Amino acid sequence: MRQPLQTQTDWPTLAATAPADAIAGALASGADIDATDTQGRTAILVAAKAGRLDIVRQLIAAGADIDKQDQIRLNPLLWGCISGNLDLVILMVEAGADIERRTRFDGVAIHPPAEKGFVEIVRYLAEQTDCNVNHTNLCGWTPLLEAIILRDGGPAQQEIVQLLLAAGADPGMVDQWGTSPLQHAQEKDFTELAGILADALR
Repeated sequence: MRQPLQTQTDWPTLAATAPADAIAGALASGADIDATDTQGRTAILVAAKAGRLDIVRQLIAAGADIDKQDQIRLNPLLWGCISGNLDLVILMVEAGADIERRTRFDGVAIHPPAEKGFVEIVRYLAEQTDCNVNHTNLCGWTPLLEAIILRDGGPAQQEIVQLLLAAGADPGMVDQWGTSPLQHAQEKDFTELAGILADALR
């Protein structure tokens, strides 16, 4: 019979490297499935960050809290959105993850991929979920504003802007200074983006 781990904080780190039977053994020995390590990470978040989707699935099946966030407010869904892991994002959404859970900047799941240029994640969230594409974060930015302000205006961002608009993003929503998405695109000389936004405002 396996002995219980010495502390509950020992066990989440196993999810980065341990085989599935070791994970099952830790749980059978009394490990709290939602226990956290010293950074506030659960085993399912550790597995997600390690790219171990097999272990993520195992922990989902065992009843892990898929929405629990660590000290910097990451959980598996938000990690997938930030790191560009579409498979992880799909897995978590299909498992019932809260798509309105907030990031440390008070954004929602679609904010990070809109900013970082992860087109397929934006497409999935915009087309397959009811995420709030007009949510405003601590910076006063919607996903549409982030897609313009924080990137290069290139083809990926143009596609992301089009996806957001198609999903109901309001091109007239301004930032905390009263500057619109179109004005930001014009100020940055993002001609193609400015054209897309001008068309949306007609």
